[in-house]
Amino acid sequence: MKRWIDKLEGVVDRYKGIEKSLSNPEVIADQDKFQKLSMEYADLKEIVEKYKQYKELQSNVEEAEEILEIADDEEMIELANMQLNEAKPIMEKLEEKLPLMLIPKDPNDEKNVIVEIRGGAGGDEANIFAGDLYRMYTRYAERAGWKTEVMSSSLSDMGGYKEIVFMIEGKGAYSRLKYESGVHRVQRVPATESSGRIHTSTSTVAVLPEAEDVDIEINQHELKIDTYRSSGPGGQSVNTTDSAVRITHEPTGLVVSCQDEKSQHKNKDKAMRILRARLKEKIEAEQQAEVAEARKSQVGTGDRSERIRTYNFPQGRVTDHRINLTTHQLDSILDGELNEIIEALITADQIEKLKLVE
Repeated sequence: MKRWIDKLEGVVDRYKGIEKSLSNPEVIADQDKFQKLSMEYADLKEIVEKYKQYKELQSNVEEAEEILEIADDEEMIELANMQLNEAKPIMEKLEEKLPLMLIPKDPNDEKNVIVEIRGGAGGDEANIFAGDLYRMYTRYAERAGWKTEVMSSSLSDMGGYKEIVFMIEGKGAYSRLKYESGVHRVQRVPATESSGRIHTSTSTVAVLPEAEDVDIEINQHELKIDTYRSSGPGGQSVNTTDSAVRITHEPTGLVVSCQDEKSQHKNKDKAMRILRARLKEKIEAEQQAEVAEARKSQVGTGDRSERIRTYNFPQGRVTDHRINLTTHQLDSILDGELNEIIEALITADQIEKLKLVE
């Protein structure tokens, strides 16, 4: 018996157990427990129904094969063959789909994301490239019908950004963009280069799932909040009031600054959203470090130091180093057409996780 069949039997047992619990008066009286079990029950329902369909088809196939072994009536043989021809293709598709449905869902997949892009090695060119990446992700968000909002930014004198932090709001944003975290490398002749030499520069991307109040509880007494006058490139003042906000989370040392809004209240709100996301990432990273072997099975989804992709302008080439994927659609990718790469990363990740299921 396939290993995933055993796991599906376990899912069915769990489903039946929850069904029984949901009719228990004690569980009904405990609304938190009832709601949690109801959500799990709803999540399991589809896989249980698909598995039920698979078992019915399996029974039909076995019945038809038995008939073919003993039947000598042409009409019976024809009906049995029809039954086989109808059931087997559906069974094969379910055999592909059911193991995938066993892969544990990432609880963050449906969340909005906070994306942080910073210029890395390469000086001005790295900052210009950070601006290119920002445009790439905002164009991707536009194509998906998602909303973007800049949370914090630090412009570079030569163009682009030293750092930009922005929110992407849309259903399933994290499930699509979580593979973008890491070091992005660009190879091209910078606009500032007079001799025509190709330079290699880098920018780092971090994609964080937005953290709700219920995800991360922050003790206000552990925050140090400073206000100051916001400034633009070169240090010139762009505001006459102390609207910029810097929040320090003293237990972890995490610091978030926001100055893009003219309102101190709005800057504080944005800074808190970024802080929650960073704290969530920190806590989850610590938890994942405890199960390092499981993390090895993932296609890089969070290590900021991992070089994940190269954008080579002279050859019009983009290479994702994690899955050895190369495409010569550089211009369209930088214009936000990322689906080919993202789909390939999702598939590779599922293949690795399937090894743990099968």
